[in-house]
Amino acid sequence: MTLSESEDNSNDSDLRVGPALKVGSRGSALALIQDHVVIGRLKANSPNLNFEVDTVRTRGDADQTSRLAGMGLGIFVKELEDELLNGKLDIAVHSLKDMPTLLADGLVLGAVLSREDPRDVLVNRFGVPLDSLEKGTRIGTSSPRRAAQLMMFAPQVEIVSIRGNVETRLRKSQGDEADGAILAAAGLIRLGLANQVTEYLSATKFVPPPGQGILAVECRADDHHMMNLLAAIDDADTRYEATAERTFLERLGGGCSVPVGAFAQCTGDTMNMTIFMSTEDGEKNFTSEVNGPKTEPLALATEAFRILEEEGGADLVAVARENQSYQA
Repeated sequence: MTLSESEDNSNDSDLRVGPALKVGSRGSALALIQDHVVIGRLKANSPNLNFEVDTVRTRGDADQTSRLAGMGLGIFVKELEDELLNGKLDIAVHSLKDMPTLLADGLVLGAVLSREDPRDVLVNRFGVPLDSLEKGTRIGTSSPRRAAQLMMFAPQVEIVSIRGNVETRLRKSQGDEADGAILAAAGLIRLGLANQVTEYLSATKFVPPPGQGILAVECRADDHHMMNLLAAIDDADTRYEATAERTFLERLGGGCSVPVGAFAQCTGDTMNMTIFMSTEDGEKNFTSEVNGPKTEPLALATEAFRILEEEGGADLVAVARENQSYQA
């Protein structure tokens, strides 16, 4: 489907003659909105560009019964990467938190856009904050990280597994399968559903997964025309934050079988990062904060990992490396 047609302007140096640029996407309402965000940014710089969105059904979309935590990171990405590599797509738009730390050979992150709200949020049919939920309230999530942090901060609730797109999880959390749910703020904001939020959860306490709130645009490394277009919409501070968070995850082996979170934030020339790991029941957990120059995200992530190993989390790291099946 063509989202926007190019205007005739022979003086525009970015005019692309021939077929529209093919944008790969999952088919959910949120994914399509994210495509519009990326296309809007690109057209702001090069208004003559023409785009078509091709929706691709990923394994994570097709399998609605398996436990996400056992399916591994990349289940919402691989089919899009395959289409990029075979030339059927020019770019693919992803939620960065869904992406493996190592991309397929020949592909790169051409742009990371300025970050939307990185926090998790609580929605529930009672309209009360997390610490006021009554014993036995059913809170839905398919994320081991969210489940572990719920057990830490709201041990009175009952955690139930719910899957589906944002709209489906919202419906299920209104008494159908659950009384509430933990979701990403960014998805609700982009869908215009921020009015459904009961409570925003602190990103330094209820630590989000690496990359939450960030849109990433993947392209072929040898497509220099596309790389130049994407460079214009890349956000430097968000790139620093994403690099620190994903490098920390990579230090664990690129995936993790235990709940893990990492949140970096640039303030001026400094970057602060909070990391979190725990057992699935939340009983043994580790949280730490590090800070340093924002232009040294690799060093910051390495320092965070050193602290994790040396100050109480070495056994968690060992478990993580035994089974690389990370799921945010």
